[in-house]
Amino acid sequence: MGTNAPPRREPLARGPHEVYFKNLSKQKQKEVMEKNGNNHKLRVCVATCNRADYSKLAPIMFGIKAEPQFFELDVVVLGSHLIDDYGNTYRMIEQDDFDIHTRLHTIVRGEDEAAMVESVGLALVKLPDVLNRLKPDIMIVHGDRFDALALATSAALMNIRILHIEGGEVSGTIDDSIRHAITKLAHYHVCCTRSAEQHLIAMCEDHDRILLAGCPSYDKLLSAKNKDYMSIISMWLGEDVKTRDYIVALQHPVTTDIKHSIKMFELTLDALISFNKRTLVLFPNVDAGSKEMVRVMRKKGIEHHPNFRAVKHVPFDQFIQLVAHAGCMIGNSSCGVREVGAFGTPVINLGTRQTGRETGENVLHVRDADTQDKILHALQLQFGKQYPCSKIYGDGNAVPRILKFLKSIDLKEPLQKKFCFPPVKDNISQDIDHILETQSALAVDLGGTNLRVAIVSMKGEIVKKYTQLNPKTYEDRLALILKMCVEAASEAVNVNCRILGVGISTGGRVNPREGVVLHSTKLIQEWSSVDLRTPISDALHLPVWVDNDGNCAALAERKFGHGKGIENFVTLITGTGIGGGIVHQHELIHGSSFCAAELGHIVVSLDGPECLCGSQGCIEAYASGIALQREAKKLHDDDLLLVEGMSMKEEEIVSAAHLIQAAKLGNTKAESILRTAGTALGLGVVNILHTVNPSLVILSGVLANHYINAVKDVINRQALSSVKTVDVVVSNLADPALLGAASLVLDYTTRRIY
Repeated sequence: MGTNAPPRREPLARGPHEVYFKNLSKQKQKEVMEKNGNNHKLRVCVATCNRADYSKLAPIMFGIKAEPQFFELDVVVLGSHLIDDYGNTYRMIEQDDFDIHTRLHTIVRGEDEAAMVESVGLALVKLPDVLNRLKPDIMIVHGDRFDALALATSAALMNIRILHIEGGEVSGTIDDSIRHAITKLAHYHVCCTRSAEQHLIAMCEDHDRILLAGCPSYDKLLSAKNKDYMSIISMWLGEDVKTRDYIVALQHPVTTDIKHSIKMFELTLDALISFNKRTLVLFPNVDAGSKEMVRVMRKKGIEHHPNFRAVKHVPFDQFIQLVAHAGCMIGNSSCGVREVGAFGTPVINLGTRQTGRETGENVLHVRDADTQDKILHALQLQFGKQYPCSKIYGDGNAVPRILKFLKSIDLKEPLQKKFCFPPVKDNISQDIDHILETQSALAVDLGGTNLRVAIVSMKGEIVKKYTQLNPKTYEDRLALILKMCVEAASEAVNVNCRILGVGISTGGRVNPREGVVLHSTKLIQEWSSVDLRTPISDALHLPVWVDNDGNCAALAERKFGHGKGIENFVTLITGTGIGGGIVHQHELIHGSSFCAAELGHIVVSLDGPECLCGSQGCIEAYASGIALQREAKKLHDDDLLLVEGMSMKEEEIVSAAHLIQAAKLGNTKAESILRTAGTALGLGVVNILHTVNPSLVILSGVLANHYINAVKDVINRQALSSVKTVDVVVSNLADPALLGAASLVLDYTTRRIY
């Protein structure tokens, strides 16, 4: 762009509302004034909170002030305008010759989210008195800042009409929520882009109260013809700096991820130091995290670095010239993706703060700015380029449109907002069969041998069950799960069950938040880093929950078994492996890496047998079905297993059941092995008692009855006296894995805490 003035803009596309206001005659304006009272001027309160919103509101304020026959202007200043750390920017309002009616100190000093909330509360306490004195007809509120939310809330509750500037836009932080909340409070809307207008309409706002005007700041941007821009550059960056050979940096904290945004700012400064160009760094806004960002600047010596100029505030007229002639702008300010586009200056937008904003081709996004090299590479790509000027946000005629819009407001119209809801189909009366459907869940149990799917009712009744051998490969296994679930869901209609969702119980370590099997046991092959939720949910159009089989057993006990109503209890599964779940204060414990309650891998002997996990002396290496089968095979190989009353076919596989049978028939070696296994399990339970101190221990699985007495004996001999009173019981649930998988669904869908 060099020294040339900004090129001529194409006019903003005219929508139906703009055509209406273009054709609004002086006679119509006169009629509106007569309705409002012959001598009544529209009393407009403009409240500004910070340097950014003033740059948008100032052109409107100048326009209102220029037409005293129509308007009375009251200016209220609050927020960071009045804080020295942010440049006492209220002075620029005074320099623009506006009378400030009220100054409200509303910022609570602090560096966290709580300070922002307290600031909103303080503003809400102070604003009613001001608004009672001013009695404005309408309040103009800009944007998406927390201060603006306090303004809109106060005005709405005091029955003051609100005109919201820049509603309907989308960005990537909490600002989105605040902006849309203000939209719902506002009576009139001035938006900047066609997309924003469509968003407002989609939000059910009244079409007749939406004006597509363009951004007010563009009225000033596109008329900026300061030929003495070199003196401005010299004043802020030094006399030796040339146009297109410096950078403007403006970065704010992201309140939804403060730690990450501070780290990103640190990486940005490191990249700028390495890039070795003169840089103007503006202090961040007043959001939570800003003080920490300033500390990062000072830690790196930015304020004293020869290549940097760190400033709290630059007057908007001068800021326009600085960005218009910069080699690049970097940061996450909305200014970069909005105003700077008017000059075609290259912009590097960092992180997610502006995600969703409409941008020109001059903006390069670095969404995941997690390394200095990424940011440095972006600087190398963008610095010194010149792009076509953006036409997205305005054509320089926003203020005349807004003033006509204000003049058209009829104060005699009802204050109550009307929403334009889309048509909704009439409700269809439910028939008696639907009303009487049984709320149910699809439960899936992935075992080492079998794959089972069941329809389980709210009362824990297994209405129908399907069983297949568990395939050995991931593809075959997932295909079979989908096939069985689809069949079960279809059958649910025939048995009058309404399926609320799918719950899956599987071996291994599971991330229940994402529905992903992180890695599995050796019993289930090709079952690591598997997303179960997405494909099953997509196929059945139902919500899907996934958890470890031990956790599911604990959930089954909590909902249907001995754990019902118990605040703290532990479930131990004794089957092919040893697993379990811990319920503490009625909630299941998953642990920081979803590895809690791996109870089978509590070590009870330093030199015990090797476990499948690779360790030695785990409970599972002594007491699991696999461990008992191992010992049975040893006895059988030495011809020490079979005793009188036992027989085995030649092709029959030796199992844990043979060991148990031999012990019952008086085989002393088999008895000794089971006694050792029971002792190992008992020692593990003692460790659990001393760690989480439950009031109940539930033994579940096919081996539970064989171990219950041994476990109680070890507790009596080894446990501290304060935990010996614990109840140890055998589960009475026939199918805890399926019932637990079902409870994942039933607890969530009936809004119980999990």
